Amino acid sequence: MDKLLIANRGEIAVRICRAAQELGLRTVAVYSEVDRESLHVRMAEEAYELGPPEPLQSYLDQDRLLDIARVSGADAVHPGYGFLSENAGFAAACIDAGLIFVGPSPDAIRRMGSKIASKAIATQAEVPVIPGFSAGDGEHETFFRQHAPGEAARIGYPILVKASAGGGGKGMRIVEAPGDLQAALEAGAREAQQAFGDATLMLEKYLTQPRHVEIQVLGDQHGHLVHLYERECSVQRRHQKIIEESPSPAVTPDIREQMAAAALRLAGAVNYTGAGTVEFMLGPDGQFYFLEMNTRLQVEHPITELVTGIDLVHQQLRIARGEPIAFGQSDILQRGHAIECRLYAEDPARGFLPATGKIAVLREPSGPGRRIDSGIMVNAAVTPYYDPILCKLVSYGYDRHEAILRMQSLLREYTLLGVTTNRQFLLDILASKPFAAGDTDTSFIDRHFPDWQPDASISAEIRALAAVGEMLYRSGHFAASATAADAVAEGPPSPWQRRDGWRIGGG
Repeated sequence: MDKLLIANRGEIAVRICRAAQELGLRTVAVYSEVDRESLHVRMAEEAYELGPPEPLQSYLDQDRLLDIARVSGADAVHPGYGFLSENAGFAAACIDAGLIFVGPSPDAIRRMGSKIASKAIATQAEVPVIPGFSAGDGEHETFFRQHAPGEAARIGYPILVKASAGGGGKGMRIVEAPGDLQAALEAGAREAQQAFGDATLMLEKYLTQPRHVEIQVLGDQHGHLVHLYERECSVQRRHQKIIEESPSPAVTPDIREQMAAAALRLAGAVNYTGAGTVEFMLGPDGQFYFLEMNTRLQVEHPITELVTGIDLVHQQLRIARGEPIAFGQSDILQRGHAIECRLYAEDPARGFLPATGKIAVLREPSGPGRRIDSGIMVNAAVTPYYDPILCKLVSYGYDRHEAILRMQSLLREYTLLGVTTNRQFLLDILASKPFAAGDTDTSFIDRHFPDWQPDASISAEIRALAAVGEMLYRSGHFAASATAADAVAEGPPSPWQRRDGWRIGGG
């Protein structure tokens, strides 16, 4: 492996680019028309435009990606997450083109990519599964008309209607009573078809107030498998995670051992290679059930890296080029506590409506126990075409209490102006008593923040003045130690007072 094509965008493309360069690899970025000036494009040694069709589809253009790999001389492809990361056909096409695909085998992706097939494999591997029912391939019409009502009654209400393919809550419906089932099936199939090109559905028993807990696994091409402990991802909006932590406040040593062993059995059943995540639902009674396996890097991987000290992207690249995992299970220890908050361009006060705009001011604070995985910069445009995640704020502490306090401080200091974000919403969650108590489950936001609104005690005028002051400071109008009373407005500022990266000779 010498040159890596990064088939993605945003913060994960930046993350992969840095890791690859740290291992001495040359990097190739790709970009859509609206991402031309993005950070990942600037970081890579080479960058190629994907071109039409419209921006959302550009990163899904397999033929163009393979063509760029050929033209650039790349010998490996990292898909990141989202887009083509769990597309078995793309993985196979990369291999057929003589490229190293940084991920598991196409067969493992295919078998784990179907919730129906993966559930059957889990059952064979003696991994607990949620009671449910699924139709066979191509039988979803029969599923609608004949089997669903009887199977739902057998499972017992409430039940969950889910798409067999994909994730992110697409096609998912909670059904409380038999009279609501048909409408949920029709709406779920329609949404699944639009999102994944596959309308196949399945039914599952809906668990009341479960936690979402997942196990990180690594496997190499030499048959070695290890786990890197658990992450809890229960704080979600619209079935999508916004706050994750490791370790889980609810997982006992006994549950941890059982859950990790189950994850390794499942990974072993498909000869898994690379980084993957086995997701479980954990009930209030301590019983856990297999949910799905994500055959890619997870958005929340930084918290595992902080508590184990293992760089997962480095491991992905090393495994892909044939190296054995250089440590055993007994070498992996869980130390301290880490929390990740996903900063989204969205308005929680308006039903998490995605926001767009241009980033006018950006200050990303640093310090011990803080990490920011970001794909944005000043003057970057936030468009409506992609997932609204801007960056990931990560804190690390000796224990959970310290990690929470450090995250609160990080959120308070983080400054982004020009685009509406969920920063204050995240801060309010972190400051809440239920979160502090570890009382988190997948209904956490619905139960504790159903009608959240920002604190109205800070007027719009004060916010505007603060924004202007920040912009003036950033442009060099105030010295670092100056106050508003000390500001001197006569003539241009001294270059020693500027904070905009000024250099002798221009720039």
